[in-house]
Amino acid sequence: MPSNTTLPKLPVRLELQETVSTDTFRFSVSDEEHPGHRYQAVDPDGQVWGFVVVDNTERGPGLGGIRIAPDLTLNEVARLARAMTLKNSAACLPYGGGKAGLIHDPVFLHNNPEYKNELILKFAEALFPLESYIPAPDMGTNDHDAQQIYNYFSERLGTREHRRGGASRLPETGGIPIDDWGLTAHGLYAAIRILETFFEDFQIAGSRVVIQGFGNVGHPVAQKLLAEGACIAGVSDISQGLYHSSGLNMDALESAVQKGGLVHYAIDAEYRFPAEQLDRLLEAPCDILIPAARPDAITARNADRIDCRRVIQGANAPANRLTEYYLENRRGIVNYADFIVNVGGVMGCAVELEMTVDPAYREKVLSAGNSGRSYVENLIYNTVSSNVRWILEHRSEFAQDATFREIALTLAGERLKTPELTWL
Repeated sequence: MPSNTTLPKLPVRLELQETVSTDTFRFSVSDEEHPGHRYQAVDPDGQVWGFVVVDNTERGPGLGGIRIAPDLTLNEVARLARAMTLKNSAACLPYGGGKAGLIHDPVFLHNNPEYKNELILKFAEALFPLESYIPAPDMGTNDHDAQQIYNYFSERLGTREHRRGGASRLPETGGIPIDDWGLTAHGLYAAIRILETFFEDFQIAGSRVVIQGFGNVGHPVAQKLLAEGACIAGVSDISQGLYHSSGLNMDALESAVQKGGLVHYAIDAEYRFPAEQLDRLLEAPCDILIPAARPDAITARNADRIDCRRVIQGANAPANRLTEYYLENRRGIVNYADFIVNVGGVMGCAVELEMTVDPAYREKVLSAGNSGRSYVENLIYNTVSSNVRWILEHRSEFAQDATFREIALTLAGERLKTPELTWL
């Protein structure tokens, strides 16, 4: 690790300052664009280090992860916070929607853990007064970071039995390992499994799958689908995309990840896409396309070149509503909406928060076996399956050109208005 003199200067402290949304100056703002409460995390010199958005608290405080990215914007955090409102409502969780983020290089922070620890603690200090937001991990953060926040909040509150923050903390302190258990991937898998029961011409076995983002979501969903007989034809990480029409070798993929990334994949592939061309993998022919990285992977720029039958949205907001409408009604490609299918992570967080304050619930979860994993996985599988089933079964009640997302928005909207309904 470099000496401290070579590291960027950390803020002395951070504090949240509420900002005025640009939506305020529009003549109309739809329910889906409601600005909620938006904050900038600033240091004493006025430098902006990050953002927090609490979108909606009708079902409870806003629950959502902290994202780290060098090009993070307030608009991205706001869109993700809205997605969390919809996720938590559709999954009948007693939480609203929120999201936070830090503007930094996650690779640098990973390589400089002491620096990252200090930055996370500064952010925790800033977040503590905001009782309407519960932080959890997201891209660039992990259970260690969540544990730091939980410990800081616990010290300030004088108790470790609270729901204020640090969801998905370390397992040895009672946390649920969202990534190690592949919980977000489990929700995607449940969605794909239920499609087999609705469409006679679709089976997982033999389907070609392309996954953008071979990380904590993409990797485990690839393993689950491969076990069902799918062909994993394409994957990518931040530095390399790989495609082979007859399937990539999973052992070689996992070996490459252990060595530092897919650039170390040692077997021939029909196509290799360098870092500046990763988006081309999205256009590879397949049956199931799983975007599991950043927002806006599929846009008007590439919608005509998407070559699949179904898009299972592993990332939050990988496409906008107009693009989804075009794909579904002009090209017959259905996007299975993020806030319906990729709820596994936040459901794990919600279970952990409840276990922290309710010993009887904790016993119920643990008694299901496998350190609680069986309970959580069953909850995710049943929730996603029932929601996808409801949307498909009620399609005839909507306009002929209604998209999967539009029908799903009706479901989430109804549950947003009934906060007393919870499935925990």
